[in-house]
Amino acid sequence: MKLPSLDIGNLKIKYPIVLGAMGVGVSRSGLAAAVTNAGGLGVISGVNLGFNEPDFLTNPLEANLRALRNEIRKAKEMTKDGIIGINFMVAMNTYAEHVKEAVKEGIDFIVSGAGIPSDLPALVKGSSTKIAPIISSSKAAGLIAKLWDRNHSIAPDAMVLEGVKAGGHLGFKPKDILDENYDVFSTISEIKKILKPYEEKYNKKIPLIVAGGIFTGSDIKEVLEAGGDGVQMATKFVATAECDASDAFKKAYINATLGDVEIIISPVGLPGRAIHNPFLERVSANDRPKIVKCVNCLKTCTPATTPFCISQALVNAVNGNTDEGLIFSGENVYKVKEMSTVPKIFEELIKEAEA
Repeated sequence: MKLPSLDIGNLKIKYPIVLGAMGVGVSRSGLAAAVTNAGGLGVISGVNLGFNEPDFLTNPLEANLRALRNEIRKAKEMTKDGIIGINFMVAMNTYAEHVKEAVKEGIDFIVSGAGIPSDLPALVKGSSTKIAPIISSSKAAGLIAKLWDRNHSIAPDAMVLEGVKAGGHLGFKPKDILDENYDVFSTISEIKKILKPYEEKYNKKIPLIVAGGIFTGSDIKEVLEAGGDGVQMATKFVATAECDASDAFKKAYINATLGDVEIIISPVGLPGRAIHNPFLERVSANDRPKIVKCVNCLKTCTPATTPFCISQALVNAVNGNTDEGLIFSGENVYKVKEMSTVPKIFEELIKEAEA
């Protein structure tokens, strides 16, 4: 099959491949621009982008917004003003400030999860920015579509369905993540039926982008044949020259085995998938890592009782201190065997999908 384009309103993406945002700092302007230049949709992770700014610990909001502006501008420059997206977690304390700043910078696409993005339409009103909620079920798809229709008189520009094999935070109960009977393909058809009335009401197509365990060209083909309009991929792009993470972070992916992947409970209040390492051993042994400075990033985190500071753990990992950091990954991380480049990966994916 010849891969179709992915159209999100007036945004025309050559191949139906979207970069899954990885934070903190794993997918910044470098990786996002490379994916866009290869024909996909590059997406920056918008959580705590200012982690390397000198005033991050003393003035986190200003540091984050400054870095946010810089990363969007760099990505736009590297892609000659190509299409760039960004991901914001609803659980962020300064969610509204971040969304508004990204819109000011001309971001093309905002994807949002880790909560219900009920206010997202109001925050982008009057702009050309396209918005897509992250969902994990047909129930969530219906809830958000109904909410946006009733309160904002709009429909989503797209939806991202994340299945149980995704990396990072997961919108499932821990027991459901291990459910072998979970069928993402049946969920695709259910969600399509739910979205159809809203597509007709607002005279627009609402593409469904499927994520979670998408690793090969065959996976892409399977999603498209099941009715999906595109895929979101993250783990596949970490061990690349263009990825913004440290070499040590990338090596953790290359060296990971199937048995190294585990499910944890994050301070965000959701289960998450990560690579086993000395940091997680300490956490599981109730050896609480010392919190250097709380930057008040999450609505759901209580510094006095949280098992660890997720921001600190993710920053340690992306900067190369992997033994003291949290390394989120997808279930298929064990399939990453060597360093590559984004153009090479796209070439392989397209060739396999179209073979």
